[in-house]
Amino acid sequence: MILLSAAESRHLDRLSVENYGIESYALMRRAGETVADLTLRRWPGVMGAGAMVVAGKGNNGGDGLVAARKLMQAGARVRVALLARAGDLRGDAARACADFIAAGGAVTEIADADGMAEFFDRRIGDRPAVVIDAIFGTGLNAPVRGLARGVIEAVTATQAPVVAVDIASGVNADSGAVMDAAITARLTVTFGYAKYGHASYPGAAHTGELVIAEIGFAPPAIDDIAPRGRLIEFADAAALVTPRATASHKGTYGHLLIIAGSRGKGGAAILASRGALRTGAGLVTAVIPEAAAAVVAAGQPELMTEAMPAHDGHFATNAAAIERLDLLVAGKSALVVGPGIGVNEDTHEIIHWLVHGGVLLNRPAVIDADALNLVAAIGPGMLRTARGPIVLTPHPGEMARLLRIDTEAVNANRIDAARRLVDLTGAGVLLKGARTVIATPDGAIAINSSGNPGMATPGMGDVLSGIVGALLGQGLAARSALILGAFMHGHAADRIAARNGPVGYLAGELADEIPAAIRALLGQGVSISPVAGAK
Repeated sequence: MILLSAAESRHLDRLSVENYGIESYALMRRAGETVADLTLRRWPGVMGAGAMVVAGKGNNGGDGLVAARKLMQAGARVRVALLARAGDLRGDAARACADFIAAGGAVTEIADADGMAEFFDRRIGDRPAVVIDAIFGTGLNAPVRGLARGVIEAVTATQAPVVAVDIASGVNADSGAVMDAAITARLTVTFGYAKYGHASYPGAAHTGELVIAEIGFAPPAIDDIAPRGRLIEFADAAALVTPRATASHKGTYGHLLIIAGSRGKGGAAILASRGALRTGAGLVTAVIPEAAAAVVAAGQPELMTEAMPAHDGHFATNAAAIERLDLLVAGKSALVVGPGIGVNEDTHEIIHWLVHGGVLLNRPAVIDADALNLVAAIGPGMLRTARGPIVLTPHPGEMARLLRIDTEAVNANRIDAARRLVDLTGAGVLLKGARTVIATPDGAIAINSSGNPGMATPGMGDVLSGIVGALLGQGLAARSALILGAFMHGHAADRIAARNGPVGYLAGELADEIPAAIRALLGQGVSISPVAGAK
């Protein structure tokens, strides 16, 4: 699924009109009429209780006024609140308003808080079947204040289901951020293509069911724009999986080195290694401190282990240890560094060796977990000195430390956070969480659709780092490894949740489900579609 920014959405409209001869009002008319048709289909009660349309002064408001006219012509009682003077409307929005009035409709102009209170107070008791939100659309880029905020709060107070035109008002179309206040829609009807704000949280929580309506944009226009945003769905991941050649062997599929674990955290090394093995890595070697070596070796017999000197349960990284690490990394296809290693002076030396010791000149690496916290303490800009492909897989707390902001700020604008870390480090970034965000140095953004709340349990991130490391070791480019790894990880969880229930499955069980997920992606099994409502 293509995702557009607000600017790309405007460009699509402009190219269709100026370069390909599509009439702009025809686009508005089809948009508004589609909203009306879907409203009538979802809420047939609108024919009795009626609909309330809240329209802004821009083209989004024009779409709402077209919807109001179509509903009225279908026999529904329609009340329209216009957050402007009708005489101030311009272009297609003015034409839509004139057509609505000419068809017998009445518009209540709301210019201030008093007008808002009067309009809504008189109608709270006369609850409409549905409210159509046509206030802002995709153009919002500033906090919602004053009259608009009061109207959003008043719409919420009606407790009626809301149909959002293009995007819920108050949600930033480029990021999904809530601009201080936002409508929570039951249904969102967007036009042509979905927007980033529909797919990424917190905006996704305000979208409800998403319907993508075709309204007549010129097909070549999207090729002219060449958008870089995608929502990763089953078919996208499946396109990255290929059957294995019959004449192949374990050396064909890479040798992954995983530097992980410490006393009490040997499980992190086991889970990362299991994720890699289940993803088909030809060979996996785990480098762990002696304090955790026995646990890790016993936990996964297919895994090769290399025990390193330990200091207080963690890696002891003297000159001899670093020299041994250099020997161990020689010939390996990819690295995973960080799960469970802890944060101290010794592990600081591992990161210094990794970045400045030439380790990343010719091989990809996944930096995860405690290694990310070490990078945050040293300075993320250090990673720009590495020439090999690096991917970072932070959860929101780790991202906050890397960017030196708080976790709430990360979660409020996940796409921007991922982009900022790419700019800072030059690495590919996978920001974990609901609707995982993937950002890469080429400017592309991908949002993962798979996964479910049952994944909120220990060790899931360790398994993911092993999955991505195995894919890198098998020769996938960094962006492809992140996209396939994120989807496969979530899809395995969706399969377990569908079979066993939504809560209580473990990270190790998810790792063990990966072969079945791969089988489904290859078209050899039943797929589980995690995307609800996008049509």
